[in-house]
Amino acid sequence: MKEELRHNLLDRLRAGENAFPGIVGFSRTVLPHLERAIIAGHDVILLGERGQGKTRLIRTMTGLLDEWTPAIDGCEINDHPYAPACARCQRLVAELGDELPITWRARRDRYGEKLATPDTSVGDLIGDIDPVKVAEGRTLGDPETIHYGLVPRTNRGIFSLNELPDLAERIQVSLLNVLEERDLGVRGYSLRLPLDIVLVASANPEDYTNRGRIITPLKDRFGAEIRTHYPLTLDAELDLINQEAQLVWQDTDPGAVLPTHLVEVIARFTRLVRASPAVDSRSGVSARFAIAAAEAVAASAVRRAAIGGEDQPVARVCDLPAVSSTLRGKVEFEVSEEGREEEVLEHLLRRATSDTFRAALGSADLTGLLARFNDGGVVETGDLVPAADLLRRIGEVPGLAKIMERLQMTGGESFGQAAAALEFALEGLYLMRRLSKETMDGGTIYRT
Repeated sequence: MKEELRHNLLDRLRAGENAFPGIVGFSRTVLPHLERAIIAGHDVILLGERGQGKTRLIRTMTGLLDEWTPAIDGCEINDHPYAPACARCQRLVAELGDELPITWRARRDRYGEKLATPDTSVGDLIGDIDPVKVAEGRTLGDPETIHYGLVPRTNRGIFSLNELPDLAERIQVSLLNVLEERDLGVRGYSLRLPLDIVLVASANPEDYTNRGRIITPLKDRFGAEIRTHYPLTLDAELDLINQEAQLVWQDTDPGAVLPTHLVEVIARFTRLVRASPAVDSRSGVSARFAIAAAEAVAASAVRRAAIGGEDQPVARVCDLPAVSSTLRGKVEFEVSEEGREEEVLEHLLRRATSDTFRAALGSADLTGLLARFNDGGVVETGDLVPAADLLRRIGEVPGLAKIMERLQMTGGESFGQAAAALEFALEGLYLMRRLSKETMDGGTIYRT
């Protein structure tokens, strides 16, 4: 197994191909360590806060397996026809020789995964006596009376054990032989079953030190411990949101348009929440926070389009505030901030919006939009105000094309995109204290 992974990884590296497609933000940090571990033939433990892509990275490793591999047909532990390990397959090879039936296993079938929980047993992982096989007439002590656990059933594959510290210490002991001697024993059987397996585990640092621990002999048997992290740059955060957020549900559904500037607001918001002293840094803020925020904003636009009869939903700034309340449960706050959670998130969202406005429109000429308010004019908007109605209330704005160009919007004829650009500019002018804003009955009024 380790030679197979090593060979296929080196082939990918020589060809200049991406060995871990879909993994964002790890190319210069985590992936070089993982590549060295695979080349060295090490079992790996990935250590990092929740939502850093540990499980996704482990599952991506299956792409380094051969596309198809032979196995003895009907074998519970996927024995190779030339090197049978279990008693059944050894007997069949001796009896049938070249007539031995084989099957071909795809790489996706050579991956096993278990979430380590305190109630996980040795039988779940390694195996136990199968009373049904005993009842069929086999005697105790016969190796064929064993029901194999998840680890041997992933023989000649990759086995992932998520949240390893949550596994009871006495159960962790059962993995010692798997990692070092590459065999396993079941109860009192005189059985030493050689395994060809790569074991990859994941753990959160908070669990690593508090809720549970990995016993020292087991840590020692992992060849590499690799730290993961959240996206280090804003661009990586943006790439992750664009890659993972599900905005289209079916081929006939165009989904909502999520403008680039709103994706950037969400990315900046996520990074500000992670860095906030009000948030428990040991728990972290999962990448799922940003993904769920993008999906929630897009869903708000779809809801508005359904109620208001719009053909193409386009997300706007008015869709952002709901994020603070719906995603509050994804963030662990410090005890001192109890009762202020939503207030903290709303403040950070305003900061993210203002930072994005400065970056995109900070030097833009917005006098044409400000002129709309010269004579005491007001503009009312809200999450149920259709784009056409909002544009009618604002009126003609000189320089709108330039604003949309700065916001990377190409849909000049789209009411939805024009409304999204103008509403973002209005919110930015409010945050820059060029306009005032009043929120009431679910709507927002901008005025001088």
